[in-house]
Amino acid sequence: MFTIFFPVAGISTSALLPPLVAFVLSFFTSMGGVSGAFLLLPFQMSVLGFTSPSVSATNFLYNIVGTPGGIIRYVREKRMVWPLAGCITVGTLPGVLLGYYLRVRFLPDPRGFKLFVGLVLAYIGLRLLKSVFLTARRSAPAGSDHSQGVENISCSWQRLEYEFHGQRIVCPLPVLFLLTIAVGVIGGIYGIGGGAIIAPFCVSILGLPVYTVAGAALFGTFVTSISGVFFYSTIPLNQGMTAPPDWLLGLLFGLGGLAGMYLGARCQKFVPERVIKAGLALIVLSVAGRYIIQYF
Repeated sequence: MFTIFFPVAGISTSALLPPLVAFVLSFFTSMGGVSGAFLLLPFQMSVLGFTSPSVSATNFLYNIVGTPGGIIRYVREKRMVWPLAGCITVGTLPGVLLGYYLRVRFLPDPRGFKLFVGLVLAYIGLRLLKSVFLTARRSAPAGSDHSQGVENISCSWQRLEYEFHGQRIVCPLPVLFLLTIAVGVIGGIYGIGGGAIIAPFCVSILGLPVYTVAGAALFGTFVTSISGVFFYSTIPLNQGMTAPPDWLLGLLFGLGGLAGMYLGARCQKFVPERVIKAGLALIVLSVAGRYIIQYF
């Protein structure tokens, strides 16, 4: 019913399936500052059979359409830390171009790409799982009021400071910047934007509250994804061929993501931090295990 053929992807599926899947994934992942693209990619490759390099560009397009839903909600609730968002964006943006080059040049084979995807997901999942225990004492108890906004933000080239939930948060900007450059390369290869990968790092390594990281990470994902679509669509790196997204499929995914991320950001303040991170870790590790096993 309502079956559509997507020419770039070379697949046929129900028009209702992409937005529905994107809505469910993005609703839960957006609470942790992740757009859901890192789970949407395995769905496209394994379920829909979309395995060409254009699948990464389609993921970027999904981010462009979907992430404004979460960004708008976090801005309205005054939980968007703009200096943090700016640092994430500036650091991850160069990695998108390098990641695109590596993806097209060295990872055109879906089997090898699936192994790479599995390893990336495993690292993200382990970091998330580790942070569940490391930040247990710092996490506010269930039922706490996380609806208050970020206050008293100050920023220099050395550090970012702000107050949230009665705590003074300090983040060393040089460390964050170097971290964003590294994960930006991975995000460029994977087609999710570096902002998606940086969220778990900010929470587990730098100790930033997930309630204040999520909006900044989604903003970084949005900006880098614009560049990602441009690079994949215009810059030929493999025998003169480009890898543009499947525009219709990406749009359908994005519409579902737009609604899911808005509602996810709206509901985030009612969910304990440990629950958010633990749920993401279990999902990510399960997908990672499947992809790594498939390679062998």
